[in-house]
Amino acid sequence: MLVTRIAVALTLAGALAAPAFAQTAPADPAPAAAPMAPPAQQLAIAPAGDTIETLRAAGQFKTLLAALDKTRLTGVIKAQRTVTLFAPTDAAFAALPPGELDKLMKDPPALQQMMMYHLINAPVDSSKLIGAKGPINTVAGSGLVLDGSNEGALRANPANVLAFDIRTSNGILFVVDAVLTPEGAAAAMAPSPEATPEAAPTAP
Repeated sequence: MLVTRIAVALTLAGALAAPAFAQTAPADPAPAAAPMAPPAQQLAIAPAGDTIETLRAAGQFKTLLAALDKTRLTGVIKAQRTVTLFAPTDAAFAALPPGELDKLMKDPPALQQMMMYHLINAPVDSSKLIGAKGPINTVAGSGLVLDGSNEGALRANPANVLAFDIRTSNGILFVVDAVLTPEGAAAAMAPSPEATPEAAPTAP
């Protein structure tokens, strides 16, 4: 059954879900730097029961809730106690390329894989992300890159985290302004392009 497979995936992912963040602090002893400012909450979402009920009460996650219903993940999430959900807003889904959302809604396996990529079978605490950047395993099996290395900001892949540490009765919510994909994680981990050094002049 689909629900059984998802529940098993959640269980198995728990063994792999420990954050593996790459700390940005230098290896050699150095004078203590001023602590980074905590990321700013850009959206106010109040807990309202469990994770699903909190999303319903907020009123900004209708597309996400429809996708979770279509993939039968709603009941699975309700049955969990430690799941962290990265929740794209309705505006995030609306920003997908034209026709992409309709295509996904007609392809339940692909939609299910996308929704599972937004789930981590472990509690995620933003205080552990400050000054760090690295991947954390998702229920889908692909890494999601969490980045707290920029002063006062938190990102998931290239998406901005608008709200975080929303502790519901059965999990934790992070709100993001874009739909997350493994391709976004690859882009987030890619090294910054550097200018090509000029060739040294040739001696006469």
